[in-house]
Amino acid sequence: MLLLGMPGGMEMFFLLFVLIPVVLWITALVDCLKSNFSGDSKIIWVLVIIFLPVLGSILYFLVGRNQKIT
Repeated sequence: MLLLGMPGGMEMFFLLFVLIPVVLWITALVDCLKSNFSGDSKIIWVLVIIFLPVLGSILYFLVGRNQKIT
């Protein structure tokens, strides 16, 4: 599989270190913005996701999604 004309091995690097983190970051940010939280939790989670993109997204999916108001 040749992705964007990249030489062998580069597509795996691109997938692991660029594409997956960007998709994870966008998904976490959109999910957070569409959800209801109590108090200032939403603002805090948005700031965590924006300023710590990969780590913040992972933390949001592990911890933040359980704090949503349904």
